[in-house]
Amino acid sequence: MGTNVGDVMTARPRCAAPDTPLSQVAELMEVEDVGAIPILDGDQLVGMITDRDIVVRALAKERDPRAIPAKEISSSGIVTVGPDHALSDALHLMAQHQVRRLPVVDDENRLVGVVSQADIALEAKDKSVGEMVAEISKPGHEPLP
Repeated sequence: MGTNVGDVMTARPRCAAPDTPLSQVAELMEVEDVGAIPILDGDQLVGMITDRDIVVRALAKERDPRAIPAKEISSSGIVTVGPDHALSDALHLMAQHQVRRLPVVDDENRLVGVVSQADIALEAKDKSVGEMVAEISKPGHEPLP
């Protein structure tokens, strides 16, 4: 797999600010037909919020999504990848950290895109990629070396 992350990522994805109400983040997900929204403070990536985060960290606890800022339930300490990294590197990170999407950042932690396992699978031509994508989605998966 010789293609780089920058070749298959979604460039300039829609983002939210840390104080954006959760209900607006969910609306943005619906409009953009995505399952994750990066959280930016200025031009710096500070978090990611997924549809699962909304359900598990807010709705399941019967919290009002109009009253919760994105920063309260977004994931911080995000695993990122650079646009020049190989797709195989991105897949290994996804499998190791059990995530299906990686924010793509430049050397100054500015978001330049998002790459998903679907982006990689569409580009991939070999069987090992399909096996790796399956590993990412396995419940209870042990991280790869």
